[in-house]
Amino acid sequence: MDACDVLIVGAGPAGSSCAWKLRDSGLRVVVLDRQTFPRDKVCGGWITPPVVEELEIDLQEYSRVHVLQSIHGFRTSRMGSREVETDYGRPISYGIRRCEFDDFLLKRCRARIHQGVPLARLEPSGDRWIVNGQFNARLVIGAGGHFCPVARLRGANARHEVSVAAQEIEFEMSETQREQCSIRPEIPELYFCTDMKGYGWCFRKKNFLNIGLGRLDPHALPNHLAAFGAFLKKTRKVAFDLPAKMAGHSYLLYGRAKRNVAGDGVLLIGDAAGLAYSQSGEGIRPAIESGLLAAKAILAASGANSPALSETYRSLLAQRFGKVQEEWAFNIGRQLPTRLVSSLARILLANPWFSRRVILDRWFLHSDEPALVC
Repeated sequence: MDACDVLIVGAGPAGSSCAWKLRDSGLRVVVLDRQTFPRDKVCGGWITPPVVEELEIDLQEYSRVHVLQSIHGFRTSRMGSREVETDYGRPISYGIRRCEFDDFLLKRCRARIHQGVPLARLEPSGDRWIVNGQFNARLVIGAGGHFCPVARLRGANARHEVSVAAQEIEFEMSETQREQCSIRPEIPELYFCTDMKGYGWCFRKKNFLNIGLGRLDPHALPNHLAAFGAFLKKTRKVAFDLPAKMAGHSYLLYGRAKRNVAGDGVLLIGDAAGLAYSQSGEGIRPAIESGLLAAKAILAASGANSPALSETYRSLLAQRFGKVQEEWAFNIGRQLPTRLVSSLARILLANPWFSRRVILDRWFLHSDEPALVC
């Protein structure tokens, strides 16, 4: 049996970041993933400067062989209403393709990597865990996303949780398609649904285009997707038919997840823990930061499976992401009649100050939060 100190299930940004932070610790780290990298991962896909700092990424080096799109601002609106363009005049984010970014993070983490290996069994054995009857691990990190098998084997039931459902597509545009797309690479566009229960986006990364829409009520997603597609064609933002069907995925929002993120030598990180920002649904930065915090807790406990490990990790998450507080704008759709919500959204989203200071700075960029120091 292969013995290790830390076994990470899931090789996405959360798992790879955790392994990378533990690279010089002397701990034996193993990463499992049921897929083989690079793998397709549809995602709006942008990282902010704090993420670049936290992961010590050399952007010039990264851009030599990967897509890296500087983002200087956004166009925002209630779908079909007045659009507001906010240009910061400097890079505030960087667009990446998840198939490339995740592979880059995994390759540099310096852990032992087992790809194409799903988690089938997780069994306690004293103060250790037996994984798939093959690995004997002191600690197990669940980093497998919304449907993480570690979370599931520990009692989570994703189908009974309140989650955001999204569908999106990313593809490389032909020359003809590029001529029929008015989206500017440095200015992605965000379109909120009239009831404020979701939003759509158009994001151009060099010659790649990402289009998608996410909502809190999955049953309404198809109708809103159809309306979104019609809106993009009518406005000539994307004047051609999409080359394939959109892919669907789900994720939990911070403050709405009820998962046990730590206990008995098992930690959940990223989407497995339900850490996506509640206003925007963005999950890359919370995933990466939770992976780094898990590593910090593990190092503080000297790699031991102890109650102190769980307490430290929970405390670090609370310090970073704060206490769960309901945002008035996030729940406004449940409190007021739809017609009133639509009118308020039209007024607020057409206001340049609100679009910049609340929607972008606070909800999407979290610009008041400096890079994590671990």
